[in-house]
Amino acid sequence: MYLSDLSLDNFRSYKDLVLSLSPGPTAFVGPNGQGKTNLVEAVAYMATLSSHRVGADTALVRRAPPGSSQPQGAVLRAKVVHTDRPTVLEIEIIAGKANRARINRGNCRPRDLLGILRAVVFAPEDLAVVREEPGLRRRLLDDLAVALRPGLASVLAEHSKILAQRASLLKSARAARSSATGTRSVISTLEVWDAQLADVASRLIAARIEVLRRLRPWVESSYETVSVGRSSVHAAYRSSLDAHERTGDPDPQRKETWHETEEALRDPAAVAVRLRTAMAQLHEREIDRGANLVGAHRDDLSLFLGGLPARGFASHGEQWSLALALRLASYEMLRHSADTYGGDSEPVLILDDVFASLDQQRRRALAKMVANAQQVLLTAAVDADVPAELNGARFHVLGGKVTND
Repeated sequence: MYLSDLSLDNFRSYKDLVLSLSPGPTAFVGPNGQGKTNLVEAVAYMATLSSHRVGADTALVRRAPPGSSQPQGAVLRAKVVHTDRPTVLEIEIIAGKANRARINRGNCRPRDLLGILRAVVFAPEDLAVVREEPGLRRRLLDDLAVALRPGLASVLAEHSKILAQRASLLKSARAARSSATGTRSVISTLEVWDAQLADVASRLIAARIEVLRRLRPWVESSYETVSVGRSSVHAAYRSSLDAHERTGDPDPQRKETWHETEEALRDPAAVAVRLRTAMAQLHEREIDRGANLVGAHRDDLSLFLGGLPARGFASHGEQWSLALALRLASYEMLRHSADTYGGDSEPVLILDDVFASLDQQRRRALAKMVANAQQVLLTAAVDADVPAELNGARFHVLGGKVTND
């Protein structure tokens, strides 16, 4: 699978742009702030319906210069080639309204685009996946789960909606404590939301466990390559449900305990029962805090190097190696997902300004590992930042203009 054509209208810094691309490496080279990342961000957005840089779609619509009318939306089009079959995807980002999408000129829901173009992005911001809050690691697992099973996008959307509605009920429950009737009414309503949240959260947790079981061996092998075997890595699923039941996490040195926990989370029906029980036990605390205290939204992907948590104990270089290994593992996992996608499952690999941030050892390791990818799109500030192993098509980007060498 590869991207053969990309068209942008009023996306980020581009009023209009049409590019023809080919398999193999393609480099976009130019000074910072000229629009390189905007190009690869557009490709990633078409694959995931989200940006790796901003949370709100409105930021993706081009800002018109003073004195010009502001565009009301942006349009992205991409032609994706699977074996010999091209598919044209289109999505219209409309300020203040729901986005619209088309496949081969036929109208569809935006989420119907998921799975047609798949991409893995590695960017300097990925260092935060290792060193910052759990939400970034949950998103990594969720994005990969949707890439494997696009239908899970609706599960994620439902989960977010139920979480917000249940949290709203919890925040209003304090006022109901003034009367016994009000308390009974709130608890009764809360139990209904318990069941709904438990059902959807258990399905999301099971999907994350499936991703992690596929991902783990690739993380281990990728980290060994980029770190030249300096330490061992272990990735494990930290369940807030299990922590509540055990009143603590397993010993980081005992991998088998973590794996037993993960195995028990693969059965959505059983996990839903456990979640409902935990929520009932936590009702009073949840009402006090006005927050949902147990479930998929409070889980984490725990990362250990040499048996110690990477977040607190890894050096800067080790964190870079681990961030790189996570993205390379994601790419390899999707590339080898033949049971889901058949023989044409290789995603587009996007390397956004990463080589300048890596030392020579990691640059060489990364370049060698991805040199044979079906399609690599990379950005660099100067030509010298493009490794020789990834020489191929080259575009220069300056002032929002893209020219081909």
